[in-house]
Amino acid sequence: MSTHSGSIQRSFRLSRRTADLLDEASDASGETRNALTDRLLGEAVRTDRHPLIRFRSSEDGRREPWLIGTRLRVRQVITTVRAHGGDIDIASEYLGTAPTNVRAAVDYVADFGDEIERDIERAHEIERREKERWERGRAALT
Repeated sequence: MSTHSGSIQRSFRLSRRTADLLDEASDASGETRNALTDRLLGEAVRTDRHPLIRFRSSEDGRREPWLIGTRLRVRQVITTVRAHGGDIDIASEYLGTAPTNVRAAVDYVADFGDEIERDIERAHEIERREKERWERGRAALT
């Protein structure tokens, strides 16, 4: 999730309960404790800064920011805003959500736009591959 390369060593004291929960989550997810802690802490700091954003796993297992209370990924909101010339009100009407939600996605992109751009590119690549697969399937039937 970090846009900066490398890592920094930090030392934290955790409550026994938090440490136990972290160990259980690490075992369940297959992530190392360090990777899981980095991901969860990174997401927590972001959601503290952007309270209408939460993270969910996408189809390919990556974590992506979503708008709470909706079924919208931040990348979908931004793509729609751009398609409507940057007009938040029109985009919010099209998406069927409040302008404050669309503004929350725009604010998130202001801080983490490089990651959202990669999410958009990745989604386009998946769409392209799926379309090609669908076309091959159709061709195989004729």
